[in-house]
Amino acid sequence: MPYLNGGIFDLHELEKKHADIKIPDEAFERIFAFFNEFQWHLDDRPLANDKEINPDVLGYIFEKYINQKQMGAYYTKEDITGYIARNTIVPFLLDAAARACPDAFRPDGPVWRLLREEPDKYIFEPVRHGVDRPLPPEIAAGLDNVAERKDWNRLAPIGFALLTETWREHVARRQRCLDIRQKLTAGEIHTANDLITYNLDVCQFAEDVLDTCDDPKLLHAFWQALEKVSILDPTCGSGAFLFAALNILQLLYDACLDRMEACLDDAGGTGGAASAQLADFRNILDQLERHPSRNYFIFKSIIVQNLYGVDIMREAVEICKLRLFLKLVSQVQLVEQLEPLPDIDFNIRAGNTLVGFATLAEVEKTLQGTLGFTRDEFEEIVAAAKRADEEFRLFRQLQTEFGKGAVDFSEVKGRLRTHLDALRFRLDYYLAGEYGKDTTSPTEVGPWILSHQPFHWFAEFYGTMNRGGFDVIIGNPPYVEYRRSKVDYVVTGFATADCKNLYAFAVERSFNLLREEGRVGLIIPLASISIDDTHSLRTFLLQEAGLLLHASFGFRPAKLFEGVNLRLTVLLAGKKGSSRAAVWSSGYLLWCQEERPHLFCKVSPLRVEQTDVLGRLPKPVASLGISILSKVLSNTELLGSLVSKTGNAVLHYHRSPLYWIRAMDFEPYFQSATKTRSVHHLRDVYLRDSQATGFVGCVLNSSLFYWWFVNVGNCRNLTGEDVRGIPIGRPSAATLSKSNTLFQQLMNDYRQNSKTTIRYNCEYQTFFPVSQNQSSISSIRCWPNTTALPPRKWISSSTTKSSIA
Repeated sequence: MPYLNGGIFDLHELEKKHADIKIPDEAFERIFAFFNEFQWHLDDRPLANDKEINPDVLGYIFEKYINQKQMGAYYTKEDITGYIARNTIVPFLLDAAARACPDAFRPDGPVWRLLREEPDKYIFEPVRHGVDRPLPPEIAAGLDNVAERKDWNRLAPIGFALLTETWREHVARRQRCLDIRQKLTAGEIHTANDLITYNLDVCQFAEDVLDTCDDPKLLHAFWQALEKVSILDPTCGSGAFLFAALNILQLLYDACLDRMEACLDDAGGTGGAASAQLADFRNILDQLERHPSRNYFIFKSIIVQNLYGVDIMREAVEICKLRLFLKLVSQVQLVEQLEPLPDIDFNIRAGNTLVGFATLAEVEKTLQGTLGFTRDEFEEIVAAAKRADEEFRLFRQLQTEFGKGAVDFSEVKGRLRTHLDALRFRLDYYLAGEYGKDTTSPTEVGPWILSHQPFHWFAEFYGTMNRGGFDVIIGNPPYVEYRRSKVDYVVTGFATADCKNLYAFAVERSFNLLREEGRVGLIIPLASISIDDTHSLRTFLLQEAGLLLHASFGFRPAKLFEGVNLRLTVLLAGKKGSSRAAVWSSGYLLWCQEERPHLFCKVSPLRVEQTDVLGRLPKPVASLGISILSKVLSNTELLGSLVSKTGNAVLHYHRSPLYWIRAMDFEPYFQSATKTRSVHHLRDVYLRDSQATGFVGCVLNSSLFYWWFVNVGNCRNLTGEDVRGIPIGRPSAATLSKSNTLFQQLMNDYRQNSKTTIRYNCEYQTFFPVSQNQSSISSIRCWPNTTALPPRKWISSSTTKSSIA
């Protein structure tokens, strides 16, 4: 049997504490019998039935049934992890290569020439679908004449449209595709940030840069960036994001090695001006040839050199490591190709991302306090961290050297563990004192360590942090409201503390762990950009980020996390490179399940200049939405000027609108044995005088206000600030009079199109914005995200006044 190594086969903590433990084989018989009922695969082939299992299933089971319930974390599908990983890792690598070879990355240089020569190759196929076919005359007539767009809300035929796409959506996608194609051909797209903001196929582009590279210096620079890039998921769970990174890096490693071989063949030796790079290529390929399996060598190199993860749940860490090992073993076809598994116990770690010293500077700050470390103690800590890092680098080097045995690994690993344990002990005890524990009492410090699980980033990853931090940070942090009743530990020292949610702290920590040129990609709740409680997080992001892109998604009709009703935002950011963050938004997207295969290919961000509307980041859809936002904000008079805290005139609005907003001057019928009013659904707004009732009522029921709510609000709860804050202008006397007439017509229409519903032991009045003889459900489809208009596709063609007010 070959020597396999790997921390997965190391002694368990229980075995170390209880060396004489004995478990009879019979105890495992039922477990093995259960496992034998399944068919196990190492690769990621599609599973035919419920009795087949591959490594991905292990991660799904953990995230879905364990982590979600306990930690507010959710299983992240491959389309999300892929979108985030490719738009952070590849741009970082391109920027790193550009710093080493600036001439190759000039706007008119050889790298960006690829975009000019074959623009369609880098526009995703779903974006290009049907755009080169001539539009039917009845559709084309509406391009320049809005009055001719009567057919634009119909479904477009499959030759033109993607699934569920209307003509309006097809035209918007067509126009964006043609605009991007023109910019590519004209050479206007020539930075890594451009690739992200225009949502181009960055992986294909990077592969082509390598495949066509005839400059050994450029190839060598890209290889060096690839070998050294450090990718962290600070809340890694079972490793979904690390797997996405692994798949991207594997393609780029492979392309680099292929091109090295071609360069050596073309050169016919190692002479010439690029002799140093060519000699290095030969050494790299010689090392590769000593390994029985090329794919095994590539995956092993990536796992050891590039991937890092931390999670507070030890079970998650163990499953993450197991999945990486299984991915590695799946590359082997013959037993003779099997090399020792890497030991990644020091890459994938258990600990609390939010508690502990992140940087050496944080430790140095303690010198200023009366109870802090002394200068001598600080120097000892630095020296101990350096010694641990030296052992870590030696330990990692052994992972990729062929022919090393058990003794080599165990000796170095033992020394490394000893150094880290001693360093961790000193830091844990000091930090416990900062939390008010008696550091002379193990009975106080021990339970604190168990509950808080502090993780000292500068010590655990000293080499990485000493170089400035991690290059790329990606992940899906836990969405847990920070209350002592919900978590077992106390978090201190965060600028985002008043957000009172762990995901906000994780975002801040990610930037603190990121190097100056690094990139961040996270999926977090939509509340992060759109509610008052998270204002400090937005302030932090605008201060720290040079690029800030957010793509937001609803949960109806379809949802990103299976079975979870969460409005989510994918956040892509780069460290600040200028004095002001460049903010891009894709709008708030509602989508159908059939669209999922091409959902992220169609993300269409646009630059947003208004980065503070009611203290929030707006999310307009398309250039028309940006134009409307600019026009609305040009008004100086807010609707709040007509609102007062008390008064005889009052409107009642539904506080949790989904697809339309209803505001009335009468309180809907409600009858319950325990309540006198549906307090969870209705809110009141008092008006300055009765004359303002009709005007404010028309505004709140209008398409414009729904647009305002979606673009500026949190798309869940309609707040008083949303109502008061819309800049609507000062109404004239004629407008007030006309508004009152229209509003009364609308109120009569509401009453006529309502009925009493009995549910949850309550009777209440429900309203229908379509005729009673029409089925509103049958007309439900996806809101046309490519327009700035309200969701008219949710309403049948036979509408009442209430649906068009």
